Amino acid sequence: MPQTASRRRASTLSQQNFLLVAAFIMPLTFSVWQALLNNFVVERAAFSGAEIGMLQSLREVPGFLAFSAVFVLLIVREQRFALASLLVMSIGVALTPYFPTTYGLYATTVVMSLGFHYFETINKSLTLQWIAKDEAAHFMGRAMAVKAAGALLAYSSIWLLMKWFGVDFKGMYLLAGAMGVLITLTLWTVFPNYPDGVEQHKKLIIRRRYWLYYALTFLSGARRQIFMVFAGFMMVEKFGYSAADISLLYLANYVFNLFFAPRIGAWVGKAGERKALRIEYLGLVVVFTSYAFVENATMAAGLYIVDHLFFALSIAINTYFQKIADPKDIAATSSVSFTINHIAAVVIPALLGILWLTSPTAVFLVGSGIALASLLICGLIPDKPQAGDETRGFPIWGVGAKA
Repeated sequence: MPQTASRRRASTLSQQNFLLVAAFIMPLTFSVWQALLNNFVVERAAFSGAEIGMLQSLREVPGFLAFSAVFVLLIVREQRFALASLLVMSIGVALTPYFPTTYGLYATTVVMSLGFHYFETINKSLTLQWIAKDEAAHFMGRAMAVKAAGALLAYSSIWLLMKWFGVDFKGMYLLAGAMGVLITLTLWTVFPNYPDGVEQHKKLIIRRRYWLYYALTFLSGARRQIFMVFAGFMMVEKFGYSAADISLLYLANYVFNLFFAPRIGAWVGKAGERKALRIEYLGLVVVFTSYAFVENATMAAGLYIVDHLFFALSIAINTYFQKIADPKDIAATSSVSFTINHIAAVVIPALLGILWLTSPTAVFLVGSGIALASLLICGLIPDKPQAGDETRGFPIWGVGAKA
């Protein structure tokens, strides 16, 4: 009996290692694409706010279609699907500099994004299935630290290779994509095919009792898009930051995650989801309002870092869902939640890209409003969320029903 428990423990640790290595690959490759994007599209394709907004909207279309992952799982196991997605993402990154035109960049962005969003969907599902509820918040914090390490390696490489060794955009994108392919293939061969846990539903599922999770996910997608698309673009367009400067900002962000994300995850597990999310959203109201009126380049950089720091608290949305979910719903609901997250993400960059041309201030005030709405509804999370006790004091849609 002890030997069986020992084997089970070893399997659990190995599954965790698989998730952590996969979490490292994604930012190692994607961060190069992200960090260079604004400078690349401005310098090589003469993008304005309208084009970058459209590109970012197209980037989110695969996220909007993430619900289709549940149908792919009819023929491909989740673990292999995650690795195949990493390969597609890496290939998309490697192709980016070879098509420096508006439509060429739109096309390579969609390829990259297909892999990225399918990986994020399946990785989230595997994490919620493989990691125990009492360990989930701390493990997600560890995963954020590992992602930070991958991103730090990517950003420091950009700064070192571009600033000191004269590597151009093409060299950086190709290097990042090749590294992603190589490490993913290694991961594919080194780790075994782990047996499935609870059999997952292979159909679309929308439960009335998950409505608060859906709402928080939707608002999170809208809010994060404003930061990801327009905060970085402002740093380049308004304040003249170079690709190396942007990389240094990312480095500062991820140094924090590397050292503090595991502690934040552990704190979320102790403090509870409602308290963690209230702190995040209150801080983001202040940050977005400050973005709207900032005129100093150094202050803008400080806001950019502070904005990113609050992101670590968002793991509370996922741990909230894990606590209220039927284990069989996790894969299907993870797919649906990514679609919900990206409903606003598909529309907002294009619409706000047009608004940006006349009033960048208004774009960030929209972000403040979204953060305020999130602050209000996260107060509905119970002290101890669980199946049958999903919300408190707000009986909408028959909340609490088992549907």
